[in-house]
Amino acid sequence: MAKKSLLIVALIMSMVRLESYSQSKVYTPELLWKLGRVSELQLSPDGKTLLFGITYYDVEKNKGSRNLWTMSVDGSSLKKITETESSEQNAVWRPDGQKIGFLFPVDEDMQLFEMNPDGTNRQQISHIKGGIEGFKYAEDMSKILFIKSVKLDPNTQDRHQDMPQANVLIAEDLMYRHWNAWTNYSYSHVFVADYPNLKTVTDIMDGERFACPIPNFGGMEEINFSPDGKKIAYTSKKKVGKDFAMTTNSDIYLYDIDNKTTINISSPNAGYDIDPVFSPDGTMLAWASMQTEGFESDKSRIFIHHFKTNQTIDYSVDFDASASEFSFSKDGKILYFLSVNKGTIQIYALNIAKKQISAQTEGLHDYHNICVGNNCIYALRESMKYPADVFVVDLKKKVQTQLTNINKDLLQDVASIDVKERWVRTTDGKQMLVWVVLPPNFDATKKYPAILYCQGGPQSAVSQFFSYRWNFQILASRGYVIVAPNRRGVPGFGQEWVNQISLDYGGQNMKDYLTAIDNIAKEPYVDETKLGCVGASYGGFSVYWLAGNHQKRFKVFIAHCGMFNFKSWYATTDELFFANHDLGGYFWNNPQPKSYDFSPNNFVDKWDTPIMVIHGGNDFRIPYTEGLQAFNIAQMKGIPSKLLYFPEETHFVVKPQNSIIWHREFLDWLDKYLK
Repeated sequence: MAKKSLLIVALIMSMVRLESYSQSKVYTPELLWKLGRVSELQLSPDGKTLLFGITYYDVEKNKGSRNLWTMSVDGSSLKKITETESSEQNAVWRPDGQKIGFLFPVDEDMQLFEMNPDGTNRQQISHIKGGIEGFKYAEDMSKILFIKSVKLDPNTQDRHQDMPQANVLIAEDLMYRHWNAWTNYSYSHVFVADYPNLKTVTDIMDGERFACPIPNFGGMEEINFSPDGKKIAYTSKKKVGKDFAMTTNSDIYLYDIDNKTTINISSPNAGYDIDPVFSPDGTMLAWASMQTEGFESDKSRIFIHHFKTNQTIDYSVDFDASASEFSFSKDGKILYFLSVNKGTIQIYALNIAKKQISAQTEGLHDYHNICVGNNCIYALRESMKYPADVFVVDLKKKVQTQLTNINKDLLQDVASIDVKERWVRTTDGKQMLVWVVLPPNFDATKKYPAILYCQGGPQSAVSQFFSYRWNFQILASRGYVIVAPNRRGVPGFGQEWVNQISLDYGGQNMKDYLTAIDNIAKEPYVDETKLGCVGASYGGFSVYWLAGNHQKRFKVFIAHCGMFNFKSWYATTDELFFANHDLGGYFWNNPQPKSYDFSPNNFVDKWDTPIMVIHGGNDFRIPYTEGLQAFNIAQMKGIPSKLLYFPEETHFVVKPQNSIIWHREFLDWLDKYLK
């Protein structure tokens, strides 16, 4: 009997180990933070070598480190060329291909360094006081341009010089804070300098209280040298204070280096004009242009200025989608770009002479960061199932080939999700794409709880993104079916579909959400008595709104950084043009815009479902007081509720340990009410 008992105990222990092993082979928050994150793909001037960065995070240290790698264009000879705890940024090939330039911190300031393509002979090139934030080489290598902050506004110590220890912000205009930072009284300017000595330095925006790139998400894609190195095209929204907050009207400026003169070549347009790119021969300049002032999600059109005829032509009149990330072919005849198409981001080509646009890729994936080679394009590709890797697209054969598999060892034994494409008929008779994400090792004979995912934006694509914040692998691996509708407002289905959501926040898009979850809940593998609803930003607002209008569908809610009270949000957000366009203007107008009737605080009398509220203290787009209002009211009403407040985080939770806690609390809250 003793031997039999020992055998039974051993068998049980073996089963426990097997179960533990099986559970470890799905996505977890901890696994997510072990993945290498590929970024900033660059093709060498001779077209033979690829350069990119990979960031790995150390959860214990609560920080990441980005090192540089090179690889032959056929996917061979992968080599790590830097090994530092600090991160190399903005890495690019020097135009002669003999060096790689990059930014690296020196006494906390970023400076320009160069090294050989194999990582040897690392040398500091710049010694700019205060550091630089980005740079580019002229093609002939006679000059470089770089961006750095220039202090132009007086701070408290300038105003009160006898109070050096004072800590007070004094504001007399708007934009005293933006996105995640209070004003530092400075503006990012573009400088041009002789290379390689950098002795003669010129601020091409000298004295201007304007910025390039546009705060807060613009980068070096907004600035480019002409091929002959004589001109610089750059993007700027030349407004300050309240005027800056109320408009999207940015323009493309052309600076003549020899004459030190600047002209605006996009002035007739009232909306965004961004990201200028010269053709290889310098005869054309392409950029992305939005027509409507104040509408950040208007159709992004393909504008090309022809210098010989002094004409600017819209090449996307018949293309009912937005275009971004422009790159010319080597001969300048084709302009390649990215566009959202039915829940995916694909590569497209514009034949300039024929004014014809054609898709170059297809499939359930998103492309980013394209680099044009000879009859091919190198790019990063990702999906809901796989993090980004380097791919090459053969433009003649239309074949897509994977060149790297950076996370192969980590993921080779990890069970993945299955993503289904579902088309659902909406209440107004339209066809809506709904992504249905099934758990790993899905068993159609079982019943699973389901989660309605509400997208942010509101005009952001529900594409095949692999997110490190809202990761469907992790959520589905917990045993949930995810329902992710491409509801009204998301791009990829024509501009009319995008435009409809403005002024109608509690209208058709909410019907789209409910239609989607009702449709999928009918599946035999979904337990319709165990439905949850989650979302961030506009998705967080959607959760708050649905909490008062869901007719008992959901058993639990989670809202991250959502708008709760439209009036208080309008009066505290930073970029007012967004609120003015999508809500219809000031709430004190008489009559008040009807959009304010959709504010979730109007429906809290119907709140009766457990809700978790999450917010970041440095979120100035949707200030954290919106979350406090929602949580406080839930508490006062006696509704089971929990608040996660991250004092140092912004609209996003990005620090490793904070993110893992975010995921743990998020998943535990769902499990508590759905399992």
